[in-house]
Amino acid sequence: MTRRMTLGLTVFLGIMFLITAVQVEAGCPEILDFLSGKAADVVCFESPDLTTNNVNPPPTGPTTPANNSLPGLPLFAFTPITDRGVISPDPPDRTPITKEVPGIQVQGRFGDDPTGEARFLLRLPNTWNGKLVVAGASGTRSEFNGDFAWCDFVLQKGYAYASQNKGVLNLFLSTASDPLACRLNPTSLTFVHFYDNEPEKPFTQWTEFMIDAARLARDAVKVQYNKHPRRTYAVGTSNGGYQVRRAIEEAPALFDGGVDWEGTFIDPQGPNLLMVLPPAIKNFPAYVASGFDPNSAAAQAIQAAGYPPDIVSGSLSFWLLHSNAFWEVTMCQWQKRFDPTYDTYGAGLGNYDYASRVPVTDVEEELAKVATTGKVKKPLITVAGTMDALLPIQRDARAYQAKVAASRKGNNEHRNAQHRLYEVQNGNHIETFRNFFPQLEFIQPHAQRPFDLLVDHVESRAPLPPDQCIPRGGAISATPAQPGNCAALFVP
Repeated sequence: MTRRMTLGLTVFLGIMFLITAVQVEAGCPEILDFLSGKAADVVCFESPDLTTNNVNPPPTGPTTPANNSLPGLPLFAFTPITDRGVISPDPPDRTPITKEVPGIQVQGRFGDDPTGEARFLLRLPNTWNGKLVVAGASGTRSEFNGDFAWCDFVLQKGYAYASQNKGVLNLFLSTASDPLACRLNPTSLTFVHFYDNEPEKPFTQWTEFMIDAARLARDAVKVQYNKHPRRTYAVGTSNGGYQVRRAIEEAPALFDGGVDWEGTFIDPQGPNLLMVLPPAIKNFPAYVASGFDPNSAAAQAIQAAGYPPDIVSGSLSFWLLHSNAFWEVTMCQWQKRFDPTYDTYGAGLGNYDYASRVPVTDVEEELAKVATTGKVKKPLITVAGTMDALLPIQRDARAYQAKVAASRKGNNEHRNAQHRLYEVQNGNHIETFRNFFPQLEFIQPHAQRPFDLLVDHVESRAPLPPDQCIPRGGAISATPAQPGNCAALFVP
């Protein structure tokens, strides 16, 4: 063979190697073909930027659609713009966006849901790192709930991203005559109807749709990139954190690990929200009447139920924000789901006594169907704030920590599927409440950092930092000054 022929063959083989090494991607036609028969009302578009910076009109955006943009639904049933801001700080403290992430966005409904409410979201970046993140949704929020807090963060690292809405739409305005309606707070004349209180929407679906979204996303990734993801991680906040816990407990074959940001704890023997919320609802009016006296019997009763101390600034109270926005309406939602025969506003939600209801209803059995077991089968990191006044840390994050420990009989460090609890001193459930009370701390950066720690642990066997209290202005440390739980719920 001549030298010229040898050189030509070498060049040809080099070109062929480069062609085969380049990642070949599919596109919307292939994705739509894959979803045929599996999904309905699917929208797929090529996006110049999958981050929330993209506010382009169709067909190349926007990344987060407008509130009430699905046809045929009542107001407040579908609220993506509102949802993405619920768990994330206001600018400039949101996830920094430093680059555009072009790729494909897919959104639609799970085809096998007879109610037509179960929705999913896929974002597939052109430059893919070979891995997938599946997100839970907080409250009754949509599949766009994690856009600020989680999606912008992982997309810029090259992850494919999937999310879902727990199988339900949000809510619609109703009236007091609606047997499933809940008023917004004790003094409100506005009643809302949560879709997830309807009979065909049991909370067991929360776990099912987290798992379904992972399966759908993994196969869609295979279509797009010609290979399944080599790692799949779960992330979520509040009820979405609950979804992460259940995914790690129930589907270890699908998930390699998870980060649970203030997940909801459910134990039919307690604690659970039906036990924790009534003392706050019952005693808050007397606390207000005392002039926000922290030494009043009402204040002491609220704290004895596990709640962090109040912060008072003039006429504004940290507890007051929760009373106006969360305590009663959340209790109503859970009572109507798990104990629907209780007289919500006649007997009063503050007077609800879980222990006395167990013998005469099936409330305990219903809660058992959705209990968090603590039987963690892949690495899981829980991040929670000591000033969480919706899911108090003593009744939720620490209760789950104890549940995991009990299932392991003290043998946590010798297990591959480790659990960690990182407590954020003065962190609270709603990031934007820091606008009113600067003593509070943001949790978002302390939830995103554990994601990187989890990945290093799973993929490089790096040890996870121990359980710890993250001090104000501090960070997770391999050698924490405060190992274990925070000594105080509030540090001025």
